[in-house]
Amino acid sequence: MSSEKDYRIKVCIHCMTYNHESYIEDALNGFIMQQTDFPFVAVVIDDCSTDGTADIIRKYAAKYPEIIKGIYLEENYRSQGKPKREFFAPYDKEAKYIALCEGDDYWIDPLKLQKQVDFLESHDEYSLCCSPSRVFNQRVG
Repeated sequence: MSSEKDYRIKVCIHCMTYNHESYIEDALNGFIMQQTDFPFVAVVIDDCSTDGTADIIRKYAAKYPEIIKGIYLEENYRSQGKPKREFFAPYDKEAKYIALCEGDDYWIDPLKLQKQVDFLESHDEYSLCCSPSRVFNQRVG
């Protein structure tokens, strides 16, 4: 995604949530703890959750408005097969890179974004990178 364009932000984090009340704070805390030498935003889309997910996102968006950009859908797009790209687009246009983190996932390394951007900036032959992950299965309900 590199070009000579001047970007307002370096990374746009895409985070989609639905009924992640038990997990979303971990995801949001993983975003706000990032230590970078560049600006980034986290666009968090709540897909019409029926639990308290949207309220938690609103609380974080109010406390960290420079980072957390909450979008609250009034109908469930996933169940209708509708894409959510249009909601990310205004932020994506201003970002050089896109990072992904679902609302029930979270980051534990405060340097995750910095390390990945540093790698991509110094390796033009790469257009994607990822980091190791751990999978935990948890029964809910």
